[in-house]
Amino acid sequence: TPRAFTESAMDRTSRPVTSELLAVTADDLARHAPFDRMTRRELEWLAARLAVVYFAPEAIVLSPDNGVPQFLHIIKQGALHGFGVDAPAAEAPRWLLSAGDSFPLGALLGARPVTNIYRAAGDLFCYRLPADDFRALMGDSPAFREFATKRLATLLVESRRTQRIDAAGNSAQPLERPLRDVLPADNVICTAGEPLRSVLQRMRLGRADAAVVSDDAGNAVGIFTLRDLRDRVVLRDTGVDCPMGAVMTPAPVSLPGDVMAYEAALTMAERGFRHVVVMVDGRAAGCVSDGDLFAFARLGVPAISSAVRNAPDLPALTRAAGQVRELTRDLGQQAMPAEQLTRMVATLNDLVTIRALELVADDCGIPRDGYCWLAFGSEGRHEQTFATDQDNGLVFHPPVDGDIESVRSAFIRFARRVNEALAQCGFPLCHGEVMAGNPRWCLTRVEWQAAFGTWLRTPDAESLLHASIFFDMRPLYGDLALGTALRDWLSATSSGHTVFLRLLAENALQREAPLGLLRDFVVEDHGGRTGTIDLKTSGAALFVDAARVLSLAAGDTHAGTAARLRAVAEQRQLARTEVDAWLDAFHFVQRLRVEHQLRCLAEGRATENYVAPDDLNALDRRILKEALRQGRKLQERLRLDFRL
Repeated sequence: TPRAFTESAMDRTSRPVTSELLAVTADDLARHAPFDRMTRRELEWLAARLAVVYFAPEAIVLSPDNGVPQFLHIIKQGALHGFGVDAPAAEAPRWLLSAGDSFPLGALLGARPVTNIYRAAGDLFCYRLPADDFRALMGDSPAFREFATKRLATLLVESRRTQRIDAAGNSAQPLERPLRDVLPADNVICTAGEPLRSVLQRMRLGRADAAVVSDDAGNAVGIFTLRDLRDRVVLRDTGVDCPMGAVMTPAPVSLPGDVMAYEAALTMAERGFRHVVVMVDGRAAGCVSDGDLFAFARLGVPAISSAVRNAPDLPALTRAAGQVRELTRDLGQQAMPAEQLTRMVATLNDLVTIRALELVADDCGIPRDGYCWLAFGSEGRHEQTFATDQDNGLVFHPPVDGDIESVRSAFIRFARRVNEALAQCGFPLCHGEVMAGNPRWCLTRVEWQAAFGTWLRTPDAESLLHASIFFDMRPLYGDLALGTALRDWLSATSSGHTVFLRLLAENALQREAPLGLLRDFVVEDHGGRTGTIDLKTSGAALFVDAARVLSLAAGDTHAGTAARLRAVAEQRQLARTEVDAWLDAFHFVQRLRVEHQLRCLAEGRATENYVAPDDLNALDRRILKEALRQGRKLQERLRLDFRL
């Protein structure tokens, strides 16, 4: 439990300063995080112990040669550049700090020298706090301690809080809460031997639409819903005095009560049902329905996923796909976190793709077990936003009689119809023709392996471009074992091609974080809009590209950026705080992309990724700057791994 300021710390003799100066300094600090979350007493305690120091242009403020830092610095006015220890004189700075930034937090916390050279970028004025007072502040101010140890995460929490309030006027969105917190108050739990009549009476009193059937140990052995009442009782003329075990749906899907509610929403979407049993302390505590999770939405995930799964023809599927886009926009406007939202978008888009495959396959007479539909790129990574086109391929079994071209021709005709159907459902055709209907990407497993092998052995510019798309592979539909075998082969094979991986790493490092030397950001003109950053190619791609290389080098089979970073971190036992900072940064960039694309849709224009930093609020600008720094730090990890 965080302790309050102790009398010994608060009453320590301070420098003789006027109350007016203390107030002015406290007000100046309160304009920046984390000082804006500190109490007035804490701020004035801090202000009384600060000194103001000046550094001339190009002066070295800190370097590894100085040993363990003796002061915390808070930039009052001016800016600071960071350089590598062995950086050539002409090398550009690696990062920039500006007014409100604190340094060197990591070195002070670790009681170690800094690892970079800190140099004044012009006239620089800093508040300076002695290390002993820094440690006292760490012990006595929860807001400062949380910021110092979880800098980016703390900023993100504040940004998310503000975003939720702006979006819905409260901070309790159902999908962001643990499942136990969204359980209805009047859950109905019964045994398999209890009469149906008794359970129905309890359901009526509690206005429940489902009952959970449990055994003596608290395990959920069944669930009874209003659909069961229709199908298993009314339509079968079953008496209401029968035991619940005779009319329940056995083996319901259960989730622990401490998982986030959005996991239940994803499960409902993937499985196509409306209820999930919630387990608390190892016992069935009740169930949540789509209504509990999606009361704010016009249509819930299960209803829409059911409309997709049961679409009888392409026009009906096209209408259902429109409902998918409507729902995902609702979720985005309700401040659903980016990682959850992009997973939801990809999951629902998967259902549309699968139903399109089923409809076209039935019409063409294509057997499901003869091929596997592959998702590539952002779809393969489960990271689709509202601006996405098709990236797919097809792997098929070679015929026994050896007439491979006739089989290929049939699959190409089938795949082209699927591509056209998906285009009608709102997924534009790929301009680069990375689609299963292209004969280049409709191959047998051996042919796919040959293609991948060529790229691995001769990593020219085209091969590296292909790697950025095709190496993010996910089997989606059909003979999944066929696609999984290809993916596993690629992961195992890639890790042994060091030249390819080194060039892929060099290619990833060609992207630079758009952080400025004189200003916070380097902005350009994109799509007729001035002063913008392309948050796809200059933001998210910093993390996506680095994660891909690290994952391939490790022989990992994950395709998603977050999953890749987590897997690599676990394999290499990287510091949890370091990896969490990368993930927080990536998801924040993704969130900004999603929010911007939602604005594009609201304004009736094409979705894109060109965000103007000047249009962001002060907090989000600061977090974006920190997020891009984390992208640069991840690139530094890549640079060290491959000695580039």
